[in-house]
Amino acid sequence: MKIIGRKHEKDVLLQCLKSKRPEFVVVYGRRRVGKTYLIREYFNQQFSFYTTGLTDEKTKGQLRAFNESLKTCGYVSKTPPKDWFEAFAWLRELLESDKVYREPINNKRVIFLDELPWMDTARSDFKSALDYFWNSWASAQEDLVLIVCGSATSWIITNLLTSKKGFHNRVTRRIHLAAFTLAECEKLFEMNEVVMTRSQMIESYMVFGGVPHYLNRLDPRLSLAQNINELCFKEYGELHNEYYNLFHSLFAKPEKHIAILETLAKKKEGMTRTELSKQKAIGGGSVLTKNLRELEECGFIRRFYNYTKEENNAVYQLIDPFTLFAIAFIENKKFDSWNEYINSPGYNSWRGNSFEIVCLNHINQIKAALGISGIETNEFSWRSKEGDKGAQIDLIIYRKDGVINICEMKFANKEYMLDKKEYEKIRNRMEKFQDETGAKEAIHITLICGNGYKQNEYSGIAQNIIVGDELFED
Repeated sequence: MKIIGRKHEKDVLLQCLKSKRPEFVVVYGRRRVGKTYLIREYFNQQFSFYTTGLTDEKTKGQLRAFNESLKTCGYVSKTPPKDWFEAFAWLRELLESDKVYREPINNKRVIFLDELPWMDTARSDFKSALDYFWNSWASAQEDLVLIVCGSATSWIITNLLTSKKGFHNRVTRRIHLAAFTLAECEKLFEMNEVVMTRSQMIESYMVFGGVPHYLNRLDPRLSLAQNINELCFKEYGELHNEYYNLFHSLFAKPEKHIAILETLAKKKEGMTRTELSKQKAIGGGSVLTKNLRELEECGFIRRFYNYTKEENNAVYQLIDPFTLFAIAFIENKKFDSWNEYINSPGYNSWRGNSFEIVCLNHINQIKAALGISGIETNEFSWRSKEGDKGAQIDLIIYRKDGVINICEMKFANKEYMLDKKEYEKIRNRMEKFQDETGAKEAIHITLICGNGYKQNEYSGIAQNIIVGDELFED
């Protein structure tokens, strides 16, 4: 198998094959993150039944495609099924036949329905038929594994994961497929013979995140800057329209989701739900609650708490690198070339923010570098009571062993070195934090420097230095 990383996900699939009960597995995540690839490769592209929904196709076309898949797997029918109830009845006949393919080690019948949301066309009986298929027969088959997958996350969450109707408590396992870590990106680059320094890999993560499909588009003959230019800024570039396509594939009505992300992109420290609801394009109520949950489930935003605030005052923050990049440079296009942006004020501001996002996506690696992987922690941000003019800390790691790590994240063109001005800023933040929170724990200043660190007379303020290489730990 050519699967990079995905240890947890592969273990979940293995447990399904070893299980003594029927399994209903939902695999979901953002577009291009590798959901289909994972399932196909893990099962060596061999299933008892496999089909995929068709984008922008009506019920008749979906049923025709389903029928062709039945034929491929050994079920013979002269005409396509008249509706979804008949389609699933034929699938049951196939699965009950002696000739059906079984997974060789555990003798399981594995069904893979890819892009499931696309099958649920307007005014079709798809959901009812799938519900009946599972509840009336499949849920009693101890040797059956049903895997469903789809990029249309709002459909997956609404109909499978939070539904109070037919599928409520029917899903036995859920796999949320996240983007790659830096360590997994490095392995993918090696496999694709893309040569980069680790500093350049971090910069690529700032642009593309850890989305495998995006990284697979990099041309090994070009530099990182050239690749960004070709993929994102040229009109024929494969990712030139990805920002638009991404959200229209995930959500049926993405306008409010996009409004949330574009609002959060302007405030790197994040915003509360109340602050977001004041924006006319976003609105409030149950729709905002649903949209925030979906964006969080997809990994575009994170929800966290200001260190000194109560839990019902959560802060939402944009943490998807590609989304931030696209909003900053593609949607609000000022130049036609990436090279024109490099070293501009907007570029430097984006790079600082984006490196912080890289760090937020690698909390486990930061904890490992601090030697606290086994210690229970909570991660927060903190804003001074003085508001915009006051101190702000983007990452606080609150530890159950009596220590608070205040993290400062820096990405420079060369080794980072503290100067007097930054030293005073850090000391001021620490003092304000202690004064306003009354924290009794030991406070450790932690510098996370993407391109290395150079010691000088101001280095003593930091108890911990973490460099970019440590973010690549597996």
